[in-house]
Amino acid sequence: MIAPTHAMVLAAGLGTRMRPLTDDRPKPLLPLEGRSLLHHAMDRLRDAGISNLVVNAHWFAEQIADAVEAYGGAPPPVVLRETALLETGGGVKAALPHLGSAPFVVVNGDAFWLDGPNAALRRMAAAFDPEEMDALLLLVRTAHVDGETGRGDFLLDPLGRARRPKEREIAPYLFGGVQILSPALFADTPDGAFSLNRVYDRAIENGRLFGLVHDGAWFHLSTPRDLDRAETMLRAGILPALF
Repeated sequence: MIAPTHAMVLAAGLGTRMRPLTDDRPKPLLPLEGRSLLHHAMDRLRDAGISNLVVNAHWFAEQIADAVEAYGGAPPPVVLRETALLETGGGVKAALPHLGSAPFVVVNGDAFWLDGPNAALRRMAAAFDPEEMDALLLLVRTAHVDGETGRGDFLLDPLGRARRPKEREIAPYLFGGVQILSPALFADTPDGAFSLNRVYDRAIENGRLFGLVHDGAWFHLSTPRDLDRAETMLRAGILPALF
């Protein structure tokens, strides 16, 4: 496919598991290596040649807006303030008028990764087949995650189609917070708040949810301890297992 030209950063969440660090700021504005998680995500998107960016905001929305304005760029990123939380799916649906008619990238505002031999976003763009896929998720091996992974999120078949684990089944992959989505996924979805899991499930039923396994480092950033550990590892040059 032609590489995506539009992307969204999800930055509206409450970040409750990061408290008390998120008592006075949104989670995407927490610093790592001297730069906010939000700006790291925007850096990755711009490095991939994606110039049209949308960022949603709710918790301390003006702080997000100020950070996006400070980041700059041309065209300037669009900030969508949510007066009520729309969750992940509702947030993306509300942004569709700004995301064009072609498949687009969505990145969680707290996602932090280091590329492997090839940039993850470029790998995903090269792998996305709009004839076969409605969604392509960047997946991380749970064995390489430094943190709690539960039962994992997805399994893959030999062609890369993703499914959820069945009862008592352990999934070897965790969703890495980076994805390419087709606008068609949001047809007939409700207005208001809903989770992206709703459209994932639809794509699974249709055999159109796929995963690509990350070949670089990825950091699980759920709690203050996770953030401290990531900072320490990065400063020391100690990275999670890559393969």
